[in-house]
Amino acid sequence: MLELKTVKIDKPDDLNFILGQAHFIKTVEDLYESLVNVPGAKFGIAFNEASGACKVRCEGNDAELKELACKNALEIGCGHSFIVFLKDAYPVNVLNSIKNIPEVCSIYCATANATEVLIAQSGSGRGILGVIDGSSPKGREDTSDIAWRKDLLRKIGYKL
Repeated sequence: MLELKTVKIDKPDDLNFILGQAHFIKTVEDLYESLVNVPGAKFGIAFNEASGACKVRCEGNDAELKELACKNALEIGCGHSFIVFLKDAYPVNVLNSIKNIPEVCSIYCATANATEVLIAQSGSGRGILGVIDGSSPKGREDTSDIAWRKDLLRKIGYKL
C-alpha cells in the first residue's frame, strides 16, 4: 500500500535552503567541503542514509543551522535525501558546486519560500516525489513589475 503525504519545511521565513538526493555515506562531508569554501557563509547540512544504520548524518559550521537541518531531515525521513540551510549566502552561490559533487543525483529545490515536500511512503520506506515551492502565480508581470525586478537585482549586487 502506498501513502502520500506532505512535510512542511520548518524554517524562518528569510532562510534559504537546498533539498536534494544523493547516494553515498560521504555525501555530508562532500557537501561540507563545497560549502566551506564560500567566504562568510554559514550553513547546516543533514543527509539521510538509506541503508546500513540508516542514520541522519549532520554537519555544518553553524550550530543552529545544523540542528535545523537535522530536525527537517528527520521529519522528511526519505533515504538518500539531503537538506542544506544557508545564512549569509544564497543558493546561487553554491548550487553549481553542489551539483558537481559526484554522488549528488538531483536537486528538488533551492529557495527561501515556504515549501512542502511531497512524499510517498510504502512498506519499504519513503521517497520524495517533488516539492511545492512558494505560491502560484498571481498574473503576468507588467512594466512596473519589470522595473522592480531589475532594481532588486541591482540592489542585492547581482547586476550592474
